[in-house]
Amino acid sequence: MSKLAYLGPQGTFCEAALRGLEPDAERLPCGNVAAALDAARAGEADGAVVPLENSVEGAITQTLDQFAWGPPLVITGELLLPVEFSLLVRPGTELRQIKRVITHPAAITQCRGYLERELPGAVVIAWPSTAAAAQEVAAPGSPYDAAISPAIAAGYYGLEEFASGIGDRSDTVTRFVRVTLPGRLPEPTGADRTSLVAFLRDDHPGALLEMLSEFAVRGVNLTRIESRPTGDGIGRYFFHFDCEGHIAEARVGEAISGLHRLCDDLRFLGSYPRADKVATQVRKGTADADFSEAAGWLERIRAGRV
Repeated sequence: MSKLAYLGPQGTFCEAALRGLEPDAERLPCGNVAAALDAARAGEADGAVVPLENSVEGAITQTLDQFAWGPPLVITGELLLPVEFSLLVRPGTELRQIKRVITHPAAITQCRGYLERELPGAVVIAWPSTAAAAQEVAAPGSPYDAAISPAIAAGYYGLEEFASGIGDRSDTVTRFVRVTLPGRLPEPTGADRTSLVAFLRDDHPGALLEMLSEFAVRGVNLTRIESRPTGDGIGRYFFHFDCEGHIAEARVGEAISGLHRLCDDLRFLGSYPRADKVATQVRKGTADADFSEAAGWLERIRAGRV
């Protein structure tokens, strides 16, 4: 049985994702994304489950930055989790008594309509996680009246579900990933994703286009691209890429190799099965057999066997 760290405390969406990825794993709740990843790096856990992106909010920047700057980790699996928010209160709380609401910043944005409509006078305060918000509201003497959290957190902390389904959209999904120390990669399945972090060697006209071309000319489809500041001054960025396919496939491997030549630093974040199981569409001329045939042709030319 493995032990996995996650963004805690108990009752977070992250815990639900962990249960979906590895139901029998021992769970180690951590105070934030960095702490969960550090537990995996330090060997306190066999890996970690953290959020990577949300269908409404986009990328989870804490996770992106940790992948770029911390000691290397690789993604070995992912899960798409539908997200539904509830307003949790201490038993007996009435609507007029709800003056201070706490929750994770992403939940504030995703429940803005409900807050403006039902609690226009309430002060809404950001908290490290949705479950931590529920934990705080349940604490004796807490100055906060309600938490926006997953419904399962109510049972953990002795709260009541005052309202359910309060998100502005009913189809919100968060993508969670399981990460471990670098090691043996998952085998290709035909429905895979590869993730990378790329740092430009120098900033010049067409630099990003050059990177994108490494994927395009080999028929590798990008499913996500994000830019993040390096911290070295305005206008300095690094890039996160997700692409279809597995590094074991020739077109993906060659694209990554080409990208490596262009970059000051290139971090491989893993090749792993896609949660949606969408098979990679391989364009004509970009299959492994096509790369092998082309390499053989070139070898014959160089050997004078035209």
